[in-house]
Amino acid sequence: MTEPDKLDLHAAKASLIASARALGFSHLGVASVEIPEDERHLLHWLDAGFHGEMGYMERHGVRRSRPQEFVAGTVRVVSARMDYWPGGAADAQSVLEDPRLGYVSRYALGRDYHKIMRRALAHLAEDLGAHIGRFGYRVCVDTAPVLEKALARNAGLGWIGKHTNLIARDAGSWFFLGEILTDLPLPLDEPASAHCGTCQACIPACPTGAIVAPYRLDARRCISYLTIEHRTAIPVELRSAVGNRIYGCDDCQLVCPWNKFAREAAHPDFKVRHRLDAPRLSELFAWREADFEERMRGSAIYRIGYERWSRNIAVALGNAPASDEVIGALRSRLNDPSPLVREHVEWALARHQQSGADA
Repeated sequence: MTEPDKLDLHAAKASLIASARALGFSHLGVASVEIPEDERHLLHWLDAGFHGEMGYMERHGVRRSRPQEFVAGTVRVVSARMDYWPGGAADAQSVLEDPRLGYVSRYALGRDYHKIMRRALAHLAEDLGAHIGRFGYRVCVDTAPVLEKALARNAGLGWIGKHTNLIARDAGSWFFLGEILTDLPLPLDEPASAHCGTCQACIPACPTGAIVAPYRLDARRCISYLTIEHRTAIPVELRSAVGNRIYGCDDCQLVCPWNKFAREAAHPDFKVRHRLDAPRLSELFAWREADFEERMRGSAIYRIGYERWSRNIAVALGNAPASDEVIGALRSRLNDPSPLVREHVEWALARHQQSGADA
């Protein structure tokens, strides 16, 4: 194991930054493990029940805000970001305005970012190890119990906006974050300063009112949570507001003025797959489970499974204008083997019937 006091840590960090650029990361910084204010914010958020069905958030507790307890010996967090905006995708707003189409959050149009980021971060750590010798580290991408946005802010990558996403002055918010927890006492970066100012465009833009106050998100109302993390029925009172969003939601980011500086993804795996940038709802609802397995394997969407995918599309079809195509798609799955899907199909058909359609 490398002894830190015998290393040129400034040179080690410079090597990391150079390797990060070569691997497609747009920015890399280093933060300490101390984030007490963010820990207090986390505990208040949990106490309010804003995490909904995400029980793992409560189980992890303060370990999420104390990387040194998650991985013993951690003294620094290397935070890196990678742009994902799919420049060749159909215009996001145009898709949202066409209720015959399904809207998929722009981050999920290509391959699963977890594997791409994890592989790149591991490569980054291995490159450094080849230069300085063996050192302790663990790579984390999203699923690990780490307050990644707070640590990324302290590493100088951006500030946490009023919608609770990280924003960078030079890149907006269309990027992924990943971390390397390490025992190397690398030189620290200056935390990023906030630049939302008086702007609150993201708050009224939320279709379900999930941003209950600046910097405070009630996940139970968030469409990303409802269509991805929520495992049971989508609350009836929120279904109409979901619109045609079938996986995630980008509305708060789409209105953010800082995203005029967003950079197109450089990584080829973030390009659109299976025409998910503007898919026709009726065609998606006709997929069999084997179709979902074949087409969504390797995508972030795969983790929600065919049942929740179908549930989400049924809601979107219920919000679409009534037509023979829409009604026919819904009727074709009235006898779906999943009670969850059937309930949402029945709701959608009843909604069309109430609006005067022949359902």
